[in-house]
This record gives sequence, structure tokens and C-alpha cells, in this order.
Amino acid sequence: MSNSVPLFACSKCFSKHPFEELSSGQQLCKDCRGSFPIVKCTYCRSEFQQTNKLSTSTICSKCEHNVKQFGKPSACEYCNIIAAFIGNKCQRCTNSERKYGPPVTCEQCKQKCAFDRKDDDKKVDGKLLCWLCTLSFKRALAKTKQSDADRRAQLKLAAQRSNKNRENRSSRGSSTNNKRSANNRSDPAKIETGLEVLPPVAKAMRSNRPPGDLVDPNSSDHVVAMTQLKEQMASLQKQICQKDALLLTKDKAITELKAKHFTNETELRNKMLNTEREFEKKVEMLSSKIKQLQKEVATLSKANKNKNNALSSGAGSGGSGTDSPLP
Repeated sequence: MSNSVPLFACSKCFSKHPFEELSSGQQLCKDCRGSFPIVKCTYCRSEFQQTNKLSTSTICSKCEHNVKQFGKPSACEYCNIIAAFIGNKCQRCTNSERKYGPPVTCEQCKQKCAFDRKDDDKKVDGKLLCWLCTLSFKRALAKTKQSDADRRAQLKLAAQRSNKNRENRSSRGSSTNNKRSANNRSDPAKIETGLEVLPPVAKAMRSNRPPGDLVDPNSSDHVVAMTQLKEQMASLQKQICQKDALLLTKDKAITELKAKHFTNETELRNKMLNTEREFEKKVEMLSSKIKQLQKEVATLSKANKNKNNALSSGAGSGGSGTDSPLP
């Protein structure tokens, strides 16, 4: 290793390593990370080192203490991380909001969970990102640098092997060349370059596969992926519960409106029926009264006619007695 590269001590075994080989959280070397792997907390998503290799807990000590004191957290209304133990905001967003003001939209995930520090040096690649997107960008940048370094090393190794193979071929005797020519004459499809050069190139191509295809057993990315899926499931489950509650409230309101409409319709129908019955009673009563009055009129008319007839007959008999001659 070159003496010009500065070395830094591991915080656990105190061995000297370049800064890029140490972890960003606690500055641990690869051996210490392999013995006690670094994982991300299920709740606050911060990195921490497990103290026991047999332990599978993915909750940091701080979140574990908060769970015992306040219970399981809910999703933060800003960053959507399940770390809101008190209220609807996690401690990270609460402190950032108190220090930098209300959140703004992250340019990567398009969520309103980034905080503007009013400092261009604090931006990531000139973009205003939230905490999770910043970590993802830095992780991807580190993997890209490591992949480039591994790719250059593999290409250099492949070039060295190719040069060595060419030197071995050039140092072979004339008998080997004659045999190779005979083989080429017997089978025109065989080409010297294809027989001797292609296998190292193919091997170099096989060794040139992106390092991302290889899975590091000490990596906690799968834990992070599972945590993200669990958080997404919890968020979707929460949304489903909210939608179900909203639908239940609307169904209840619709049922109440239907019941009210049915009650009003029933009352109106009963009122109409009562009014109709009262109208029919009044019509019947008036009809009977009219008939009674008609009978009275007929009776009175008949009596008046009989009286007039009697008067007229009486007047006729009295006139005949006075007109008789005197003796």
C-alpha cells in the first residue's frame, strides 16, 4: 500500500485502513463488520452495529427504548418513516422543522419531506434531497466508485493474462506451428486466433461481470429492502383502513338519509291518505245533507201545493151559496 494514502484506525480493532474501507457510521473495517454486521433500524432507518452475532434484531437501542416507553410508532406525516413515537412526526423531522422551517418537496422522491438549509454546499449533486434519498444517493455513488475500481482491476488483470498468453504462443517451436497449420488445413473453420485468444477473453468477460450481480453475505441491503416493503405494506394497510373507515362513514350517512327519506315518504303518504279519507267523509256528509234538504224541499213543495188546492176548493164552494135567488 502506498505511503501517500492516509490511513485511519478501526474503532473496534484499531487496525489501519483507508477511509473508504471503513463504514460511514461507526468507522468499522470489513472484518469487524463481518463479525458484527451493521444493519438499519426498522423504525428510524439509521445504521447501527449489532452487538451479538446471533441476534437478529433490527431495532436500535434508542427505538427499542421508545417502543417500551411509548409503544409502537406510527408513520411520520412528512417522511413517511415509521418512527413517530410522539405525535405525527418523527424526531428527525421535528428537529429539522424547528431548525430549518417547514419542509419542501424532495427533488428525487417528490415527497414533501426535505428541509432547505439555505446552503448550496449541503445539497447533493446540486439537488435538494430528503434524508433517505441522500443516503441512497451516497450509497449508489460509493457502489459506483467501487464497481469502477473493480472493473479497472479486472481489465488490467485480463490484459496481463492476454499478454502472457501471447508471449507463450510466440515462444513455441516450429513443430507446434506446423501442427497448428495442419490442423487449420484439416478444418478450415478453426482459426488460430479463435483457438488461443478467445478463451482468455471469454474468461476476462466472465470476470468482467458487474459486482452488483454478486451478493455480499455481510450486506444489510436485503434487510433494508424487507423493511421498505414492510413500511410500504403498513402505509398501504393504513390507507386501506382509512378508505374503509371513509366508506363506512359514507355508507352510514347514506343509510341515515335513506331511513329519513323513507320516514318522510311514509309520513307524507299517511298524511295524504288521512286527507283523502277526511275529504271522502266530507263529501259523503255533504251528499247526505243535500239529499235530506232535497227531501225537505220536496215535502214542503207538496204541502204547499196541497194547501193551495184546499184554499182554491174552499173559495169555490162559498161563492155558489151566495149566488142562490131569494124567496
